[in-house]
Amino acid sequence: MHRFLDLADFSRDDIVALLELARRLETHPEPRALAGRILGLVFFNPSLRTLASFQAGMARLGGSSFVITPGQGTWQLETRLGAIMDGAAAEHVREGLPVLASYCDALGIRAFAEGRDLAADLAETRFAAMAEVIDKPLLNLESAMNHPCQALADWKTMDDLAVPQHGKFVLSWVSHPRALPLAVPAAAVHMAAMRGMEVVVLRPEGYALPPAIIAKARAAADAAGGSVRETSERDDALAGAHVLYAKEWGSTTHYGDAEGDAKLRAKLADWCVTPDWFGRADPACRFMHCLPVRRNVAVTDAVLDGPRSIVQREAYNRMTAQMAVLHRMLS
Repeated sequence: MHRFLDLADFSRDDIVALLELARRLETHPEPRALAGRILGLVFFNPSLRTLASFQAGMARLGGSSFVITPGQGTWQLETRLGAIMDGAAAEHVREGLPVLASYCDALGIRAFAEGRDLAADLAETRFAAMAEVIDKPLLNLESAMNHPCQALADWKTMDDLAVPQHGKFVLSWVSHPRALPLAVPAAAVHMAAMRGMEVVVLRPEGYALPPAIIAKARAAADAAGGSVRETSERDDALAGAHVLYAKEWGSTTHYGDAEGDAKLRAKLADWCVTPDWFGRADPACRFMHCLPVRRNVAVTDAVLDGPRSIVQREAYNRMTAQMAVLHRMLS
């Protein structure tokens, strides 16, 4: 494995084998597997789980890591191609990233969507430009439209808890004070489709996922015996659900328009997950969220702290799933 950028780059069998490796490393640790190996981590955006889980996973495999947060203790890096660099950024990624890659055996990059041009973000313009100048093994720590590490951990979490392979997976939009990126919802929908689940995207009007994301997920579902559809009808979506995966994202009809998005979401405060949401779900329905989460805005305390919630298991599995990726990539 030279790059881990998107679950779609791998076959379903490849992902299943990677998850089997994660379970093996969990029960039979290999504390010297990556002795002498170095992982570089570049975060253009904040992190808690991704940063800590990669450092912990690398250490548990006997390797080491370094972290760069451009503009915070290091030079600020320019990411735009053709930029006239007369502003705050002192160095361009076309010089900075190859230098960092030369110091390590694999490099991970987090670079969120710019949130202004939907077509450019869907094309992963920013991440692709950086990936182009790196010849070392590369990991996507969250890009404009993908978060494969989170998706892999979510798949493992459902396997760990025996969620049916072809069960019903509901990805629901939930409230947040501002627009957030599409990376996690896009990755979650594709992951569940690739697993072979009945995937339902529940969202209010104005928050439909881009057609390209849905088409990609449907292709994965067709190959795995699953399905993908969208709806704004909550009762219909949640009937018989085995998983309710809550996530916030920005309006796709007002993409890049903060004022238009704010006006739309101001009317949607009732899109906060409460225990009542599970009334028609499967009795064993689980609640998932990638974290961080705004309590009592996106989901109530009663759900997050209740018996359905598996958000802590998801967070733990960030480390175990990523250890398998690192092991496959560097051992």
